[in-house]
Order: sequence, then C-alpha cells, then structure tokens
Amino acid sequence: MKTNRFNDVASFERVTPEQIERAREFQAAVLCDVAGRRGALHGDIQPLTQSMVVAGPAFPVEVRPGDNLMFHVALAVAKPGDVIVVDGKGYQSGALFGELMVTQAVAAKLGGFVVDGAARDVATLRDSALPIFANGRNPAGPTKGLDGRLGVPVSIGGVSVEPGDLVIGDCDGVVVIPRADVDKVLKAAEQKLEAEAQRLAEIREGLLVSPWLDDALRAAGVIGADETLA
Repeated sequence: MKTNRFNDVASFERVTPEQIERAREFQAAVLCDVAGRRGALHGDIQPLTQSMVVAGPAFPVEVRPGDNLMFHVALAVAKPGDVIVVDGKGYQSGALFGELMVTQAVAAKLGGFVVDGAARDVATLRDSALPIFANGRNPAGPTKGLDGRLGVPVSIGGVSVEPGDLVIGDCDGVVVIPRADVDKVLKAAEQKLEAEAQRLAEIREGLLVSPWLDDALRAAGVIGADETLA
C-alpha cells in the first residue's frame, strides 16, 4: 500500500482565526514595537503592491537556492488561510514562483506568500487576490529537483519562524509573532494605540516636545539635571 510522508506535515497548532482578525486591526509596525522590536523580517522582503496586507498562521518551508520543489509540496498540503513562508536563502538569480503557483494558492484559499526569494510574472501578480511578499523579481524560472523541509522551524529574513506563528505584513514589511505571545502582543498593541492617540492630540494642542524626551536626554548624559528642552 502506498503511503504519503506529508500527510501529517500540516497538522501543527496554529494561531486562531479570532487572533488573526484582531491582528488585522494593527499595523505591522505597531505589533513589532510592542513585541520588543523583534520579529521584523529584513527590509528586502516587501509586498508586490503597497496595498497588499497579509495575516495568518505560518507554514514554514525551506528550499535550496533557486529550487522550488518543496514550495510546490507546501502548496499541495497547506491548509486554507496558511501563509507559506519560504526560506529561499535570499536567492535573486531566479524566481521561486510566478502566476501558476499563485493561481493554485488562490484556488486553495491560502492566506499569502512571504518568500525570501524572487518572484516573476509580477505584472499579473500585482492584481492577485493573494497577498505576496518577496525580496525581488527575476524572469528566470527555478529548478525542481532538490530536497527541502516543510512544517519545521526556519530562519527567514533574520527571524526564526515556527509553524503556526502569526505572520502579519503590510506596506512597511513583515513581522512574525510567536504563537505563544500573540494574546499578550495584541493587548499591548491596543494600549499603544491609545497612548499614540493621546500624543497626537497633545501635538495638535501645541505640545511639540515629547514628555519623555528630557528624561531620556539626561539618562544619555546629553543635558544636565537642571536643563530642559521645554
């Protein structure tokens, strides 16, 4: 009897739909700040259009540079809503995906692509319903003959990504929040928005120097204890 070694690769625990919807209320920058300014992928990984927003559980994939065999396997086994996060080693001398794979992802109701590698067919992909983040573009196609890894922790853009972690991305870039930290980070994000709204109101009222700035300057030894900017 034939067996499928990939039957269980997508069975990991994920952030919940409720957590994902709450996360969509916040900019990636806000979530990154309250997560300790950690989790932001390097700035080369950007959306194909500025309006693309991704939010969902990470389905990590590691491929060999220039080869997308395991990326195709991930497309076949990922669950609806999953964001396929590909450690492509930053390879830019050929594309790891294009129109065909994105069309398949849309049909499978996946949540998006975040790829440390290049895309192609960009003129078409810009109009896709799938949020797509990549580190560049190249017309050359990939090979499909090398092994990789699925559904295990990977490192992409300088960040460790575990299966089921929260992936959130917008025009500023992509942030990954560990699944165990999501509720704490979302609560902190709400508090940060409240504080920022208060500060915006103060600026409009003419309070142009941030209240914390004097203390920070004294701590850094820039001004003395009896000096002030105000």
